[in-house]
Amino acid sequence: MSTTDTQPVPHRDRIDREARQSVPCAIATVSDTRTFADDQSGALIESGLLGSGHIIATRTIVRDEPDRIEKTIREAIRVGAAVLITNGGTGIAKRDATFETIDHLLERRIPGFGELFRSLSYAEIGAAAMLTRATAGTIGSLLAFCLPGSPHAVQLGMERLILPELAHLVWETTRD
Repeated sequence: MSTTDTQPVPHRDRIDREARQSVPCAIATVSDTRTFADDQSGALIESGLLGSGHIIATRTIVRDEPDRIEKTIREAIRVGAAVLITNGGTGIAKRDATFETIDHLLERRIPGFGELFRSLSYAEIGAAAMLTRATAGTIGSLLAFCLPGSPHAVQLGMERLILPELAHLVWETTRD
């Protein structure tokens, strides 16, 4: 059976046709100690995004302090990023402020992101996966992902969750 103009277009075909294939992204490494010279996780995120044809609107390293993290979010929005990917600050240490800072700003949460991330992590590292508070959702029109700071966790989140669905997720946040 062939598809005609009167038949609905399958969802994935519509996404492939309408989704922006090149998405402007912001990257923020949340750390009190990292520099660009030793920021492996930020570099992994950047490499993955560029390798998938996306654009880096901004990349920064920000101290693990709520006001600085919020300023970074505002800057991502100001430069026109559709996506913000953070790494670091998602654990339960006293200085880990990323989750609380971003979680209270999220307007629409994507609980499946954190659930899937922890499930995939559990398969690799066992019960320690419960320590991550990886999360995702929207802040206005900005799609935000919060990953742990370890390079292995970043690689897992980017390759298995974010990159395969990034254009689709951005499309979902912008469509009527």
